[in-house]
Amino acid sequence: MQKFFQDPARRTVTLIWLGWAILLLGYQAYLPARLELTRPDYAIEWTPQETRAGAQADKLYLSEPFLNTHVSWDSEFYLGIALEGYHSDNIRRVNGTFDDAVLGFWPFTPPAASQPGDRLSMSQAFFPMYPLAIRALSLPLGVLGMNPIATATLSAVGISLLGALAGMLALYELAKDELGEDGGLRAAFYLVIFPSGFFLAQVYTEGLFVGLAFWALLLARRGQLGWAAILAVLATYTRAVGVLLAVPMFYAWFRSGAWSELAQRFSWSAIRGLLLATVPLLAFGLWRISYYGQAFTIVEDVWFGRGLLAWDKTFYNWGVVLDILRAGVSQSSAYYSLELAGILFGFVACIVGLRRHPDLALFGLLAVFLSFTSGQAQGMYRYVLVAPSVFLLLARAGKHAAFDRSWSMLSLLLMSIMAALFSFDLWAG
Repeated sequence: MQKFFQDPARRTVTLIWLGWAILLLGYQAYLPARLELTRPDYAIEWTPQETRAGAQADKLYLSEPFLNTHVSWDSEFYLGIALEGYHSDNIRRVNGTFDDAVLGFWPFTPPAASQPGDRLSMSQAFFPMYPLAIRALSLPLGVLGMNPIATATLSAVGISLLGALAGMLALYELAKDELGEDGGLRAAFYLVIFPSGFFLAQVYTEGLFVGLAFWALLLARRGQLGWAAILAVLATYTRAVGVLLAVPMFYAWFRSGAWSELAQRFSWSAIRGLLLATVPLLAFGLWRISYYGQAFTIVEDVWFGRGLLAWDKTFYNWGVVLDILRAGVSQSSAYYSLELAGILFGFVACIVGLRRHPDLALFGLLAVFLSFTSGQAQGMYRYVLVAPSVFLLLARAGKHAAFDRSWSMLSLLLMSIMAALFSFDLWAG
């Protein structure tokens, strides 16, 4: 570790991360002392009801004052799972149900009290890795003497921030291969100032996921498929899109010449590499056939309206977005213009990157595509954070000083707006 940070550029990345973390934490602490936003938020059809005054007062895990500006929306589910598991009575339930054949399916089983027809907790739409990490870090942080929710919140923010640092360092290494040291520094910086980059410091999975996924990509590129497989499994159990890491891992195996070797003669090393490349698929498959994996699919569909290649919902909802944008200026059109710009830029960056870095671009393109076709037209500018090609394209353009300064100003201004909305429990994607 000491040798790793002997590189001055890596130390610079770490110092950029430290400055960003301190400033963003300070910004979100300062906001409520100086500013109050008008409620409700009219960004989406359902937000007026959910963002009225006191709308989150009855949600236990969103009401703790400590670091409260870093906790909103999905944060309650991560904290609830970390502290009480997937079946907390403090988390809302939905009407999705199982039949007798599914209850108790190995390897994960529901609580003994569950019965066929029980309503499902909304927490079951979220993967376990981030909550488990929160729980683990909460144990040593318990010496601070804070209440359990405050301790878990501190743990969650800390994990997100450390994940962001890991993601910056991996992105620096990936970009340096293509753009040199200066390009690597720009890519790492652009990650944390992206309009949705503030999510990397909230009680959300973005920070942990980019740390795990970007390092898996880097290690796969360097031929260390064993370590890449371990990180890919952890990424997969953080967010479902982690399963797509199998694609760049297989690409790394193929590029290593193992395919040619295997075609000529039987090779245990080539077989081993191929098996390692499939590990994310196996991990996701195990989760998918379990009780909790099937509950995930049901709650995602019933409550969140998302699914795999949900074409009908996708076409309908993006059609609504285009109608809103054509109708003129409003809170909705302002919000959706950012979402549309984010997803379009994600597609463009990954397609452009296919020639320069096909391993990274394929992963990013599939992640962006599955997000776009999940059925909902929201959260897109947050989902493109997982696509390294976005930041490599920006870093390449950032060689020009005018673009670098202009993009930095635009990105930071947009991020400040969205971070403020999130801090006041208004909709920020």
